[in-house]
Amino acid sequence: MAVFQAFCALRPTPQKAKEVAALPYDVVNREEARAIGEKNADSFLHVDRAEMDLSPETDLYDPKVYEKARENLQKMEADGILVQDVKPCYYIYELTRKGKTQTGIVGCSSIDDYLNGIVKKHELTREDKEQDRIHHVDVCDANTGPIYLACRYTKELLGILEGWKKVHPAVYDFVEEDEIGHRVWVIDGDEVISRIHEEFEKISSIYIADGHHRAASAVKVGLKRRAEHPDYTGREEFNYFLSVVFPYDQLTILPYNRVVNDLNGHDEKAFLGSLKFNFELMLMPGFPCKPVEKHCMGMYMGGEWYHLKAWQDVYEKEDVVGQLDVSILQKKVLSPVLGIDDPRTDQRIRFIGGSHKLSELAQIADETGGVAFAMYPTSMEDLMKIADEGKLMPPKSTWFEPKLRSGLFIHKLS
Repeated sequence: MAVFQAFCALRPTPQKAKEVAALPYDVVNREEARAIGEKNADSFLHVDRAEMDLSPETDLYDPKVYEKARENLQKMEADGILVQDVKPCYYIYELTRKGKTQTGIVGCSSIDDYLNGIVKKHELTREDKEQDRIHHVDVCDANTGPIYLACRYTKELLGILEGWKKVHPAVYDFVEEDEIGHRVWVIDGDEVISRIHEEFEKISSIYIADGHHRAASAVKVGLKRRAEHPDYTGREEFNYFLSVVFPYDQLTILPYNRVVNDLNGHDEKAFLGSLKFNFELMLMPGFPCKPVEKHCMGMYMGGEWYHLKAWQDVYEKEDVVGQLDVSILQKKVLSPVLGIDDPRTDQRIRFIGGSHKLSELAQIADETGGVAFAMYPTSMEDLMKIADEGKLMPPKSTWFEPKLRSGLFIHKLS
C-alpha cells in the first residue's frame, strides 16, 4: 500500500507566491527562462534554470549551474522570500483552467514505493536528462519541482479535502498570465494529517502522470544518500520525494502533436499514396482538422489539412500500447515512410504540446516543407492500464494541462 508523508515545506510567503511560482524547468528553453528571469528577480526559474544567471556560453550541465542553483535557493530563503514550515503538513493544491478544476494533495512519496512498483511509470527516461536533475537535486539538497501523480482517490479522501477547504482560507490564491488559477491550503491539523496518511495506505497504485525524469532522479539521489549513510533508518527526508497526487478522473490530457521537417524524399502525391494502405484519407479544405475520436488524426501538408482514420485491421489485434494513436502513427507512418525510427533522438521530428493552436503546427511544417500530425489525446484509463501491465508508451504520448508550478513547495532532503 502507498506511503505518502506530510513534510515541512519550504515555500513562499503569501505576498511572494505569485512572483515565485514558475513553469517546470523542462517546458521553457534557455532563452525563455532568461527573459522571464530578467523581468522577475523572484521567479523560481532562478533555481530551476540557474544558467540564466551565468554567461550565455555556459554549458547547461556545467557544475557552476548547479552551484548557482543552490546559491539562489539559499538566498531566497535568507531573504525571507521562502520560509520553512515548522511542522510536517500536507498541502492542498487546486488548479483551475478554462473553468475546470483539479484538486490534489502535496506530500512526499516513498522511494521504496517507486522501486517496488507502487508508484508506476509508463515512459522511458533519457540518461542525460536524469543526470542533470540528479546533480540539481543533490547539490541543492532539495526536491525543487513536484512529481505529478494520479490515483483512484477513496471517497473519504475526497471528503477530507472538500471539508478542509470549506472551513479554512487558502494561503495562496492567484491567477497567472496564462489565466490558470492556483490556490493552496495548508493542512496542519494532526487528526486530519493522520487520516490522510491512513487513506493513502488503502491505495495500491499511484501513477506518474508527468515528471518521469524528476522522479527517477529523486529516487537515485535517495539511493545515493542511503549509500553515504549506511545506518539510515528510512525516516530521513532523502527517503522521500516531493509529489502532488490528483484524482485521476480530474486530470486533462491534451494531445502531443508531431511535426516532421521533410517528407523523406517523397513528393506529396507519393506520400499521400503511401498512407492509403492504413488510413481512410479525406481532404479537409479551408480549416484545420482536429481529431474528435480515437484512431483518427489530422494531417497538414503543403497548405492542406487532411483527416486520417486508421482502418480497423491496423489496430484491432494490437495490445493497449499498440492501439494508441501515437503507436499507430509511429508504426505505420513515421518509421516506414518518413524514416523516423527513434523519435527520442531523431532531429527531424518535433513534438508540440496540445496547448498550441493547430495553425502553429501548420506554420512550423511550412517552414521546412514538412508534415504535421494533430493527434487525439491519450486517455488516463489507457495510461493506467499500460502502467499496470508494466508496459511503456512511445515517447511524448501525453501532454498534461495545466502545468504544476515549481517554487510553491520545496522539499529539503536534510
